[in-house]
Amino acid sequence: MASYAQLDLPEDGKLAENLAHFARALRKAGLPVGPGRTLDAVRAVAAAGFARKEDFFHTLQAVFVSRPEERATFAQVFRLFWRDPRYMEHMMSLMLPQIRGVQEDRAAQAAEKRAAEALLDGQLPPMPQTGEAPEQIEIDATATLSAEERLKTLDFEQMSAEEIAAAKRMLARLSLPVPPLRIRRTAPSALTARIDARRTLRQALRHGGEIASLAHKAPVTRWPNLVVLCDISGSMTDYSRMVLHFVHAVANRKGQGWAKVHAFTFGTRLTNITRHLRARDVDAALKAAGQEAQDWSGGTRIGQSLHVFNRDWSRRVLGQGAVVLLITDGLDRDDAGVLAKEAERLHLSCRRLIWLNPLLRWTGFAPKAAGIRALLPHVDSFRAGHSIASLEALGQALSDPGDRGLRDRLLARMHD
Repeated sequence: MASYAQLDLPEDGKLAENLAHFARALRKAGLPVGPGRTLDAVRAVAAAGFARKEDFFHTLQAVFVSRPEERATFAQVFRLFWRDPRYMEHMMSLMLPQIRGVQEDRAAQAAEKRAAEALLDGQLPPMPQTGEAPEQIEIDATATLSAEERLKTLDFEQMSAEEIAAAKRMLARLSLPVPPLRIRRTAPSALTARIDARRTLRQALRHGGEIASLAHKAPVTRWPNLVVLCDISGSMTDYSRMVLHFVHAVANRKGQGWAKVHAFTFGTRLTNITRHLRARDVDAALKAAGQEAQDWSGGTRIGQSLHVFNRDWSRRVLGQGAVVLLITDGLDRDDAGVLAKEAERLHLSCRRLIWLNPLLRWTGFAPKAAGIRALLPHVDSFRAGHSIASLEALGQALSDPGDRGLRDRLLARMHD
């Protein structure tokens, strides 16, 4: 393989070295860039020249980009690396710990934060110094859990910007396996457990009524659908965005069992974001979902949203034993009677209804809110949904048909 020195590049420049650093930044940002593509990029630039920035951009894009969804990430990394100073300040501001609303997140272009993390390598700019030095507190952390284990149990709402970025990478690796469903339909099988009398007699008719051999059959299995109903009201913003990262990973991971993954968001109205989650780039997918759903960080009308889902979507997506994940804190503005009625209808229409509630992070949680008391009797399982560990535990609820989570205990407290 040729080395960089063998290529026709300026002897006194560092273009080949910079291209190697640029390829490393693209790889950190998620593009499948290896040494071979890096060498191809050096050769392409040597052949095409680099007098104009536009030609330089398109030459490198032709080498490094192989999928349409990778273009946004490439453009952001290119603009930051070959360098726009004002854009560097903008990228660094994206990495600062701050309380961000959905509108601020949607103003950023897709893949901007990932490009910032790749090029800044997780290092934040220095914070402004005040006149007095802050008090230093030393804590003995020798007996604490590892950083990853701590991150798994940390509340999404309490995470810093760096921890959120690490949590998103962990969520992208999570899976949500589900056992297949056995249905009454059967298919021919080599197993001898069950005799297929109809096929045996049909074969015998072809031989004058003589049964030469017995035919056998076995039950057919199929995968259920997963339907996610995610609350995006103001009280759920930090949790819903992390859950949607997880749902995106589930929707795009092949071979884990789900036939189809449908996703809906609701605050004051119901929005179907299923088609947006099919995009491979998670930043582009969530940006498109945010533009589709106009009620981010607003009020909550759970009863009305479930009514619209039951009326317009349940027959389309809940057939064939679908599992429904309801992610909400249960704090509703609607009439509790309407909510209870729609929750009961949803429960009767699906195979299992699992409710994830971030309020269960509190040890003293009690079902006092009217919305929670209306929903609780109509779910199969009631579990926490505030951390990576709680989403990992969701797999246990899916594999165990008898899993109730905290449902039974809290129902008993409602009747005390």
